[in-house]
Amino acid sequence: MKLIAGNSNRRLSEAIAKRLAASLAHAEIRTFKDGEVFVEIQENVRGEDVFVIQSTSNPANNHLMELLIAIDALTRASASRITAVIPYFGYARQDRKAGPRTPISAKLVANLITTAGADRVLTVDLHAGQIQGFFDIPTDNLYAVKEFEKRLREIHNGDLGDVTVVSPDVGGVVRARALAKRLKDRPLAIVDKRREGPGQSEVMNIIGDVAGRDCIIFDDIADSGGTLCNAAEALIDKGAKSVAACVTHGVLSDRAENRIMKSDALTRLLISDSIEARPEVADCPKIEQVSIATLLAEAIRRIANEESVSSLFD
Repeated sequence: MKLIAGNSNRRLSEAIAKRLAASLAHAEIRTFKDGEVFVEIQENVRGEDVFVIQSTSNPANNHLMELLIAIDALTRASASRITAVIPYFGYARQDRKAGPRTPISAKLVANLITTAGADRVLTVDLHAGQIQGFFDIPTDNLYAVKEFEKRLREIHNGDLGDVTVVSPDVGGVVRARALAKRLKDRPLAIVDKRREGPGQSEVMNIIGDVAGRDCIIFDDIADSGGTLCNAAEALIDKGAKSVAACVTHGVLSDRAENRIMKSDALTRLLISDSIEARPEVADCPKIEQVSIATLLAEAIRRIANEESVSSLFD
């Protein structure tokens, strides 16, 4: 087994390798002055089971090209099987035609990864589960809910009596219900919101009783942070005792950490390390990273050993 790390999240790649008691293969992935990406695998991979670890986070197009070119290099070097490990799958929010003459970019990216030569994809918390069907190769979509559950139990010292899990929109109910079930079947509430445009949302109503409760908003992606802050304010207005949030992919663009820091309603934000945090995000007192390295390492180990990974989906 060989592990190849892209440039998007070297820290996570090293953590995965450490948990597998392995080392990252020597590879050079760099960008020429004109923006072209160059990849050279600097050790023999012929007949090897290779895992390329790369999130397609900001800058999304650069990191996507790094992934595609690395896969092509491995294909031409006669690797026996190539698994694209994509902790954060960019373009996932473009999973349908949102209007006339618009693309389905998630499908296009899936086609590119397959055409480049990947034999398998391993990812975490796809924005929409049906994206798995965009790939014509085996695709495993893991869930970070277990890692958040462990940390939330530590934060609340095991006392979850006043906790209510909140879905930030109707589409996220299944995801929020999974966390609520793991936290001893905690009550569920839903934020009824209207999205005016990218990064802009307006809370219309709160469905469920949140008065006097410690609310935990659970979502897959936080981009501008506007939805989280607006939802937290609406929950406090409805009588919630406190509001925290768990988000798998902390995109946190456009200085979102400032917006979160200034929010009086949102007290804490847990994000996974699927995307390497900018220094400003890492230093924000309200934001804490929860590692998914163990989850990904175990999935990689099972795939390499031809073992079942189904228990990791529970």
